[in-house]
Amino acid sequence: MMTVEELRHLHSDMTGRLGHLHEFLNIEDLRKEFKELEAKMAAPDFWDDKEAAQATVGKFSACRNVLDPFLQLEKSVAELGEAIDMAAEEPEFLADAESDAQRLQKELDKYEILSFLSGKFDRKNMYLTIHAGAGGTESCDWASMLLRMFRRYIERRNWKDEIIDYQPGDEAGIKSVTLHVTGEFAYGYCKGETGVHRLVRISPFDSNARRHTSFCSVEVYPELDDDIDIEINENDLRIDTYRSSGAGGQHVNTTDSAVRITHLPTGIVVSCQNERSQHKNRATAMKMLKARLYEREEAARRAEADAKRDEREDNGWGSQIRSYVLQPYQMVKDLRTEVQTSDTAGVLDGDLDMFIEAWLKRR
Repeated sequence: MMTVEELRHLHSDMTGRLGHLHEFLNIEDLRKEFKELEAKMAAPDFWDDKEAAQATVGKFSACRNVLDPFLQLEKSVAELGEAIDMAAEEPEFLADAESDAQRLQKELDKYEILSFLSGKFDRKNMYLTIHAGAGGTESCDWASMLLRMFRRYIERRNWKDEIIDYQPGDEAGIKSVTLHVTGEFAYGYCKGETGVHRLVRISPFDSNARRHTSFCSVEVYPELDDDIDIEINENDLRIDTYRSSGAGGQHVNTTDSAVRITHLPTGIVVSCQNERSQHKNRATAMKMLKARLYEREEAARRAEADAKRDEREDNGWGSQIRSYVLQPYQMVKDLRTEVQTSDTAGVLDGDLDMFIEAWLKRR
């Protein structure tokens, strides 16, 4: 059991960390913004402009999602100080104070991850695309497993996702899929998932029960605001229309509403098919293309900076970032941080926090 002095030292450390977060997250500015948005939403004509109202509600929710947990932590840490003082006078309360301290330390550790999300677009929504690699049905099935894994992670974080492009495999699984994910710090948390994900398992599609290795690539890029200016020459684009594919719906496979845009100079391809209107699908695809081009430029800048600092990463496996081994043993290992676990079922069910947090801290 911890002593009172040890608990006081731990409490002091928590208070200091909260002070750092208070400054980093601009809590006072968030309080002001929260009150302004709350007043705006209380106006009788608030819903006259539905689109603007929904944007305001989104900002309000995002603000509250950061502010409320911080204020609760601040209150709990203050109450912990009172509990420690009480334990100093009444030793029977020492065990309860220690239990509260350990619980708060874990909560603060999770919240403190926000301090690593200081990038320009880390607070933004994101697009997440999964592409099956070479390997036919095996890779397509692995892509469907990754889709489920990421959607379960999104669900755990109380974010929302929408499939905006879906290309099924010839026999099973998925050739490619793109999710639009909305949630506070969605891009910041998931940007490190970009790269190649490798699966080793006994194939359910192999009658001889042999072990197969499959690869899928994942791309994560932020949803940009309309005021971000990315110049695109229309002559550099090839725009194709086709019929939507996927799981049903009255407009699926009935009209050429789906849009695929290829940016010829870079080879970047984006697609959208979730709207009935070809015009809306094209607008969404252009928004995705701008985000991809911006992320490409940022990646080039980061690579140049890393080269100057001589911090290049090992490219022995190309851009592979994580290995998921189901046979002959159970292991998921991140090749960048060396974090690993034998709980493969938990990881594939969306428990990615250990990998994401380790990558953020390493960066």
